[in-house]
Amino acid sequence: MDKIFIKNLQVQGILGIHPHEQRIPQRIIITTTVTTDISQAAKKDDISKTVCYSTLSKDIIRFVKSSHFRTIEALIETLANKILEVEQIDSVWLRIEKPDAVPDAETVGVEITRKK
Repeated sequence: MDKIFIKNLQVQGILGIHPHEQRIPQRIIITTTVTTDISQAAKKDDISKTVCYSTLSKDIIRFVKSSHFRTIEALIETLANKILEVEQIDSVWLRIEKPDAVPDAETVGVEITRKK
């Protein structure tokens, strides 16, 4: 199976358990790899035969900006399910980071893998 990835997509969103995190959007970093079959897109040189990473990025940004979650776990599980709604995607590996959550850490986050 082939892979398409998006690395370190930065989005402003509402995510956190503290009151200020529920009021003020913060930086969320998303990295994802999806599996799909790119052979027809390669053979025909046709973007409509594959997963367009630009479209996927825009969909992720729109989803995160319009959602409100308390935990990364809830956000990542819901986002993974949303990504798997794309017909051509067979599985998704997803990483969500909150780089400003813990003062003495570069970043914290959660990673998951989900399949159809």
